[in-house]
Formats: sequence, structure tokens, C-alpha cells
Amino acid sequence: MESQQNPLHLLHASVPFSLVGERLDRALGQMFTDYSRARLQRWVRAGRVQVDGTVCTSTRMRVDGGEQIQVGVVQEVDTEASAEAIELQVLYRDEHLLVLDKPAGLVVHPGAGNRDGTLVNALLHLDSSLAALPRAGLVHRLDKLTTGLMVVACTVQAQTHLTRMIAAREVHRHYEALVHGIASANGTVDAAIGRHRLHRTRMAVRTGARAARTDYERITAFAAHSHLRLKLHSGRTHQIRVHLTHIGLPIIGDRDYGGVRPAPARVGAEVAQATMAFPRQALHACKLAFQHPISDQSLVVLSPLPTDMAKLLSTFQKGAT
Repeated sequence: MESQQNPLHLLHASVPFSLVGERLDRALGQMFTDYSRARLQRWVRAGRVQVDGTVCTSTRMRVDGGEQIQVGVVQEVDTEASAEAIELQVLYRDEHLLVLDKPAGLVVHPGAGNRDGTLVNALLHLDSSLAALPRAGLVHRLDKLTTGLMVVACTVQAQTHLTRMIAAREVHRHYEALVHGIASANGTVDAAIGRHRLHRTRMAVRTGARAARTDYERITAFAAHSHLRLKLHSGRTHQIRVHLTHIGLPIIGDRDYGGVRPAPARVGAEVAQATMAFPRQALHACKLAFQHPISDQSLVVLSPLPTDMAKLLSTFQKGAT
């Protein structure tokens, strides 16, 4: 971030007396709802906020009500990633947000060992103005080998509101999965998830961890596998993968959570070979449904099964005839 750059514009407001005694950062968060509290805290610490004409750099200052606030809004440029010409399939786009269909193998965020070739790099090439947003507008993620829909904010206001909507479970995320085992017709997995005690890159169902809930519905049952539709009620890391393994239905191809294993002899050689050879977890984010954060329009975006999962499903169907 560049603390010395000139503000794009100034925000002015008077502190409501209903906020008497609140910390400055919390008061700002309630007064300027288009911006996240974390962003407002950064602007306070950078000297971008004046209280009654005096620069205040303490987020912990208590307000008395009636103070005149001025905030210098600045563009926060993400200098950690560069634009790369990586093709993206965009299914919906307007001035505030876009919805894309992520392919398998595309890492979402740059990180150790993945500085380039990520979704962030691709987004910066698609729209250079996304460099002004934290994480290039991303508000949630999918695992590298999971395919499907992601919503990306294109403005500060949209990013702030989408982040809050996801936390409030107002963005409805639906998935399809192909799993080992015969699932019951439908059910719910309500089990807390935390970091695995031995394998630190994995997650596990654990007591005392963060609450997590996944609903599932069986679309079709085959000889030894099931095609499921799932809905997330929380967004824990690897949640669907962990929850399905927990109930004995690991996702086919999931090398971290027990999804690579020989199929029973009764399924036939073609099905057995296809499941063992499947190169990734057979998990796809197929539907996003939410109210547009700015216009309040109802949005529903759908994505069909990707080619590899559709082919595996076809193999199951042929094996069942």
C-alpha cells in the first residue's frame, strides 16, 4: 500500500450519538459500510482519517458523538502479483462483479511454490483495475483441483458486501461430487473441522474446532459409487472433502482424503480402471445463488459438469446397464 498517494476522494460524516463510547475503527465501520473495517483501520494508521480536523492514527480512540470525520479514500494496489494471459471462462459480468468457471489445476492465490500462473494473475490480465482491490477482488476460493463457479468483486463496495454476505451465509454454493460408496438418499453432516493434528496440510473432523455443516442429496446410486449434490452452510477449508470422508463416502480421486482406492470386483474392469485413473477429486461447484450486492437483483449462475467428471459419470451409467 502507498500511504503517501493522493486520495481519490474524501468521505465526510458526523459521528452519530448512538455510537458514543465506541472505538474509532468500529464507529467508522458502521458509518462507512461500503468499506471493510480492516481497510478503514489501515487508513487510520496511515494518517488518512481526521477527527474534527486533526489527524488520528489510533484505531482505539473512543468517540463522543458529534465529531466531524474526514476519510481520504485511496487506491490500494496489490503489488504482489503480475498480470498473465491465462484464459478464463466468465459466465456473468457487470461493473461490480463477475462470476467465472474455474478449471482444474488453476491455483487461486499466489503462494510459496505458486507465485505465477494463478487465478489472481489471470484476473489482473482480464481487468487491470482489479489490482486496486485486495486479492484482485476474490472473496472466496476453490481448491486447485476443484472446478466450478467463483464470484469475484470488481469494486471496493462489492467486495466489502460480498465478503459480509458469505460470512452471513447469504451466498448459496452448490456442488456435485462423484464418491466411493452408496449414499443414503439425503442427509446432513454437522461436524466441526480443524487442522489435522499430524498432517498439517490437511483438515479433519475434530472436537472443539470450527463448526461446519454440509447438506447432501443423492442424485444417482450405482453399484459401488454415488453421484451427489451438496450445499455448503459454512466455508471451512476442504469442508466437503473432509465431511464426505468422515461419513465413509470419500470423493473419487481425492488423494488427501482416501478417495483413491480399488473398486469392488462387481463394478467391472472399465469402472474400476476409470475410478483409479481419475486425476483429481471429482468435485465441481455447479451453482451460485445470491442477491447482487449493489442492485439487489437475484442472481443464479449454473455450470454443467466438466468433461472429465461427465465422462466418469457416463462410465458409471454404462456399467449399470
